[in-house]
Amino acid sequence: MTEDNQAGNINERHQARMRRKKVVVDQKMQDAQRDAGLLIVTTGNGKGKSSSGFGMVARALGHGMKVGVVQFIKGAIPTGEEQFFRRFPNEVEFHIAGDGYTWETQDRERDMRKAEAGWDHARRMLADPGLGLVLLDELNIVLKYRYLDVQQVLADLRARPLMQHVVITGRAAPPEIIQAGDTVTEMTLVKHAFHQGIRAQKGVEW
Repeated sequence: MTEDNQAGNINERHQARMRRKKVVVDQKMQDAQRDAGLLIVTTGNGKGKSSSGFGMVARALGHGMKVGVVQFIKGAIPTGEEQFFRRFPNEVEFHIAGDGYTWETQDRERDMRKAEAGWDHARRMLADPGLGLVLLDELNIVLKYRYLDVQQVLADLRARPLMQHVVITGRAAPPEIIQAGDTVTEMTLVKHAFHQGIRAQKGVEW
């Protein structure tokens, strides 16, 4: 068999597979006709949880939506996402609710006060139908250490406007948050530059 014939057979098989796949995908799209505000949870030990959340912020802005952001835990240094999205004060409401990573602060009471103040902002955003998307960055860490009551958080999430999307990020998402989520993704660590002695890089980690 010539190379041209082999290539032709491969292309024909690929086309046949894609035809079959299209039937399946089209049926799934036909079955999914309902619109709803989603609760999206990104957790796990791998890199990319906040990056994913802020990617959705950018996506929402691209569609003309207004966005609210509360960034828990972080705050000791200004992150690239904070510096960028503060350029759009009419489209993005951005609040910092932390003094830095817990192993640096080492002060549970202060961290709890920061978290509670942050949740006051979050609760107000979750009651605002003008916000199409709310990002609660690193909220999972706050809930892991019980700085906030997970049942109160869930109650406020359930009471939000029908079409408002919420994104929650952070390691160690509590089972209650995973159960409540419509879309839940766990980032799995395969390799990380930090383990090779490379410190956190501007524009990549912060």
